[in-house]
Amino acid sequence: MVDMNQQVALISGGASGIGLALSKSLLGHGAKVMMSDIDEELLIKEFQSLNNPNVAMTVCDVSKPNSVSAAADQTIKTFSKVHHIFNNAGVSLAGFPGKIALEDWKWITDINLMGVVYCTEKFLPLMLSHGESGHITNTASMAGHVAAVGMGPYFATKYAVVGYSEALRAELGTTNIGVSCLCPTWVKSNIHNTISKSPVAGKNDKYKKSKSYEIVKALIENGMDAEVYAELCIKGIKSDRLHIFNDPAAREAMTERHKLLQKDYDQNLVDLEK
Repeated sequence: MVDMNQQVALISGGASGIGLALSKSLLGHGAKVMMSDIDEELLIKEFQSLNNPNVAMTVCDVSKPNSVSAAADQTIKTFSKVHHIFNNAGVSLAGFPGKIALEDWKWITDINLMGVVYCTEKFLPLMLSHGESGHITNTASMAGHVAAVGMGPYFATKYAVVGYSEALRAELGTTNIGVSCLCPTWVKSNIHNTISKSPVAGKNDKYKKSKSYEIVKALIENGMDAEVYAELCIKGIKSDRLHIFNDPAAREAMTERHKLLQKDYDQNLVDLEK
């Protein structure tokens, strides 16, 4: 059982949505929290609203290794050590294949995948250095297990985060550092609007007029409260659970995916014998 009392946690994307909810939940479980976010104005606002001596803040752009290094330095300077990293910062991007700008592909990959990599590569040695227990928590999505139409770049990055998390779990199995991967469906947040920050698609609001945007917007706004999911996450981390899901309705989609994989696998073995 993971004990978070008096342990130090760094949370990327900590000023809104799941990240902010995790910040609050961790404080409630006795942890010390370094909130990080690229949005300095929002970060300051939420940091001040917490009004807690066990929380600090640092502005960080996870897509830039130097910014991640600065956040790590600030965390150690403030709290002396770090036990947990929550690689939570993320963005979304929709579009039809062949019509998505490569600049936008690079943008979402740099944040959703490489941001997780940069933080892990920088913070893991610090977590191992003091010999105490710790945990890496990566925010993926149910979109990292089951794909659909309209958001290829998002699905691609989230599948990558799931795979990376599973690899980390195996590679760190002989250490006292655990790994969890958050795989929620719809949780209340502002992620459906992050496309406005993308270099090409974000230069106009055409995406806001699409039917898919309206559907996703409604699903997110009516999704699970972030605070409820954050508490579920803490329970999963304390139990050292690898995947942390939240939606019973999505379980069938996972089952159907596995059936398709098994069907293709078995048929390929049959073809191999012919």
